[in-house]
Amino acid sequence: MKIVVQRVKNASLKVNGKLISKIEQGIVAFVGFCDGDQNLDMNWFANKISGLRIFEDENGKMNLNLNQINGEILIVPNFTLYADCAHGFRPSFIKALNPNEATLLFDKFVNLVKTFLNDKVKTGIFGADMKIEQLNDGPITIVLES
Repeated sequence: MKIVVQRVKNASLKVNGKLISKIEQGIVAFVGFCDGDQNLDMNWFANKISGLRIFEDENGKMNLNLNQINGEILIVPNFTLYADCAHGFRPSFIKALNPNEATLLFDKFVNLVKTFLNDKVKTGIFGADMKIEQLNDGPITIVLES
């Protein structure tokens, strides 16, 4: 499992021109799965992403998490996180988990994050051609992976 976390001022996600999800201050998390992730402790990842202290406190230090700032999270499925660009110029996605299994894991992960953040969780649509607009803040970008 690989997650790219980006702190944002706001973000929106559209599919076929239709607004699917929109968040204000918070996190956009791009999530990808590979073979073997079926046995992964995704609860650890859900807890970690929910508790990341990457928002500034009154002293300007990154010390606050999403709940403390009343922030939101947009979780976006992204198999391209497992692109292999070692040979040639066309990425290979052979390391990415097949869509059927990855969809199940994505749904499971989203539900686990909801146990920590309740209604502050928005998502993309697995397998859709998504158009994402986001205003990165910092920029703060963190990679979590198993």
